[in-house]
Amino acid sequence: MHLGIGAFHRAHQAVIFDDALNAGDLRWGVIGASLRSPDVRDQLVPQEGLYTVVVEDGTQRSLRIVGAIQDVLVAADDPAALVEVMASPEVHIVTLTVTEKGYCLDPASGSLKLDDPAIAADLSDLSTPATAPGFVTAALRLRRRRGLAPFTVISCDNLPHNGARIRSAVLEMAGRIDPELHDWIAAEGAFPQTMIDRIVPATTPADIEGLSVELGVVDLGMVKTEPFTQWIIEDRFAGERPDFARFRVQLTETVGPWEDAKLRLLNGAHSSLAYLGALAGLDYVHQTVAVPILKAFVERLWDEAETTLEPPPDLDIAKYRAELMARFSYAALRHRTRQIAMDGSQKLPQRLLATAAARLSAGRPIPALALAIAAWMRWQEGRTEVGDVVVVEDPLATETARRLAGATDDRDRVAALLDLQAVFPPSLSADPRFRNAVLQAFLDLRRLGAVGAAGLPIEEPA
Repeated sequence: MHLGIGAFHRAHQAVIFDDALNAGDLRWGVIGASLRSPDVRDQLVPQEGLYTVVVEDGTQRSLRIVGAIQDVLVAADDPAALVEVMASPEVHIVTLTVTEKGYCLDPASGSLKLDDPAIAADLSDLSTPATAPGFVTAALRLRRRRGLAPFTVISCDNLPHNGARIRSAVLEMAGRIDPELHDWIAAEGAFPQTMIDRIVPATTPADIEGLSVELGVVDLGMVKTEPFTQWIIEDRFAGERPDFARFRVQLTETVGPWEDAKLRLLNGAHSSLAYLGALAGLDYVHQTVAVPILKAFVERLWDEAETTLEPPPDLDIAKYRAELMARFSYAALRHRTRQIAMDGSQKLPQRLLATAAARLSAGRPIPALALAIAAWMRWQEGRTEVGDVVVVEDPLATETARRLAGATDDRDRVAALLDLQAVFPPSLSADPRFRNAVLQAFLDLRRLGAVGAAGLPIEEPA
């Protein structure tokens, strides 16, 4: 069962389950669920769940029809029906890609957002849940009543300690509803940590039209991606599972070092390129790294981030960095900077702020990290350097706009955003080294633009 069946799942986890089916393990079909929009159901159900994965990097291109998805449900249409499916004895694994905001956790405390109307509704009546933690909790409650073992819950979102986060959300919800349910989930359930990696740009109408010419049929559910794929899962399960290792999935005792490397190198650079590139009027990641100054800036960002890592023995950081730069350069993917820039307030803490905090705690400067953070702040103003007005797609967009509107100058603007505790931990935002570095980077962006600021020489501290 997969919650949040968007393009990423169809290009990543569904392919692995399709591998299992093709190898003869017929237990591992997928039932997908969208928590809100019917779009994916309307794309896939008329195609009997079949869709094309287009893999390309500019030098090679392949097409694959994936048949793992058996059905797609829309949770909002019939929440109880989704809970019923999740509670069926045939379901052994529930995976999720619901984005950072889908976990409904307060960034500062890590607890459920009790002031969220959807969370409040789930706590009041779990028979028709509305949130991802609500659906998981409701299904586990029904399984317990039926004498079934819990399923394994595998978060596939780019979050540090993603398994611990969904476990925390579910246990808190269960504890507020039924303490015995809480204890059963805590004792019997499994929420392994994971690290996932594959670049999956948004599908465009032009992509669909081009593939229809190639195939002779229209595939509304197609996805496009790169050749690289990685899935690392903590070896902790509550029940049955595929032979993951046979299908290019790495099982490990600890995911943390892999997770940190990906979040701070790949994802941190991706967000930095998104804001700097979009501000400069560049539509795609490959265009952004084609600018020599911005490509060099990424290397400087990685130099800073690398000092905060403790990579596992089989992760060669120099090789990994080279692979990442090659992946960013894939022109065929046409990965939009504005797509990556979405929901930045939810992504910033793990992709850039944790790295900055680690650098500062070690007494090291953060010029590249500060510029990336300042670029996020500039993006909140809703206008690029070439004069385009943009819609800031972010859960906190209304709040950031209010704070910016109330500021009198750039110093006030930076201070107002740094005091946003939903994004910046007080221990970090109160550090004068951090505040000064971000303010200077913001002023440089205003004065020189994204490319000019990225090209400034680094002044080493005396």
